[in-house]
Amino acid sequence: MKKIAVVLAGCGVFDGAEIHEATLTLLAIQKQGAEYTLFAPNIPQHHVVNHLTGKEMNETRNVLVEAARIARGKISSLNTFNARDFDALIFPGGFGVAKNLCTWAFDGPDCSVNADVEKAIKDMVSLQKPIGALCISPVLLARLLGNVEITIGADKNDADAVEKTGAKHINTIHGQVIRDPHQAIFTTPCYMLDANIVQIAEGAENIVKAIIKELN
Repeated sequence: MKKIAVVLAGCGVFDGAEIHEATLTLLAIQKQGAEYTLFAPNIPQHHVVNHLTGKEMNETRNVLVEAARIARGKISSLNTFNARDFDALIFPGGFGVAKNLCTWAFDGPDCSVNADVEKAIKDMVSLQKPIGALCISPVLLARLLGNVEITIGADKNDADAVEKTGAKHINTIHGQVIRDPHQAIFTTPCYMLDANIVQIAEGAENIVKAIIKELN
């Protein structure tokens, strides 16, 4: 059975992991006959957003503790991740990726990336193992790998920002998966496009299928 690690950025679209993308990715993994293990960095969130009002709240939360809500408690700190134990690595989206896993939300193409996230990605690349990224998560790959072909949807400003890292951006539609021509890097736009939950399920399923096919 293939083993896939999934990295979450918290819990909630505005300050953590996008819950639809996360849960539908987990569902897709199991439907394809693989198993998943969840990780998140054990760090403070950048901020906390009231998802009812959209306003910032005066409190602090921890990315790992919040991600444990989606994981039903079965989650480990990302600093324990060992690339040799897994066949593939997947990052669902959500603003937490751009705020907690890196600083793309504030610094764009010049962002810094969390050290544990960087190590996980670079270790998988060095072992030539597949990496999947949904929604905004491909910016992690663009920032760290530079010369890579990815998608974060079809917005020109987003595409221009990605290409400032040295990556190549491909405009995409719902459910479309881009594989870099030189390495096993898979990306799909999900909520970077105006999407409904059925379209998110399609994107999650397609990227997981593509990764599993790569492994077989």
